[in-house]
Amino acid sequence: MDFTLNAVEARVLGVLIEKERTTPEYYPLSLNALTAACNQKSSRDPVMNLSDTEVMNAIETLRNKKLAWQLSTAGGRVPKFEHNMPALFSFSAAEISIICVLLLRGAQTPGEIRNHCDRLHSFPSIDEVEKTLRQLTEMEGGPFVKELPKQPGRKENRYVQLFTGEPDLTIYESGAAVTRIESPGEDRITKIEREIAEMRQMLMGLQEEFEKFKKMLE
Repeated sequence: MDFTLNAVEARVLGVLIEKERTTPEYYPLSLNALTAACNQKSSRDPVMNLSDTEVMNAIETLRNKKLAWQLSTAGGRVPKFEHNMPALFSFSAAEISIICVLLLRGAQTPGEIRNHCDRLHSFPSIDEVEKTLRQLTEMEGGPFVKELPKQPGRKENRYVQLFTGEPDLTIYESGAAVTRIESPGEDRITKIEREIAEMRQMLMGLQEEFEKFKKMLE
C-alpha cells in the first residue's frame, strides 16, 4: 500500500465498511451518524471521543487517499459519506469483513475475528478465518494483515491490519495496550460538556434515521 492511515482515519473507514454491511438501509452516513458510530462504546477498541471536526478532517484526508468521499444526492438535506474500497481493492466479502473488525477492534485471534465478524460475514469455521488471513497476507498489493508474536499465556496468535502501518511489536510483547483515547488536558467540566454534545449528535442521527424510516412507510 502506498498510504498509511492514522487512528482516526482507520476508525472512520472501519465504521463506513461496517455500516454499509450491517445497516445498508441507513448507508451512506451523515456526519452526525458517522461521528456517533465512531464513538460507540461497544464493538470498538480503543473507545474514542471524536468531534465532528475530527471526523470531517479524517473524511477529507481519506478522500485525498481515494478511500472515501462525500455523496451528493438530489434533494438531499445533509451530506452523506461512503467508503471507496471496492474501487481500490478486489477484496472478497470475507476479506473485507476481517479488515473491518481489525480496523475497529485492534489485534484479535482467529476465534475472536470469527465471533466479531458474525454480522458482517458468516465463517463456517476458524479454519476458514485462518485461510482468509493467509490470503490477506499473501495477496498482490499486500500484505494487508500481519500475525503478531505469541504473547505469554496466550494459546493463539493475534493478527493486526496493516492499513495503519507496521505495528509496534514492543506494545504487544509487553501486553501494554491503549484502551481509550481521551482529549489531552480535558478537565471534568469539559468532559461532561463533550459527552452531552456526543449524546446530542447521537439523538440527531437517530432522529434523521427515524424520519427516513417514516418516509419509507408513507
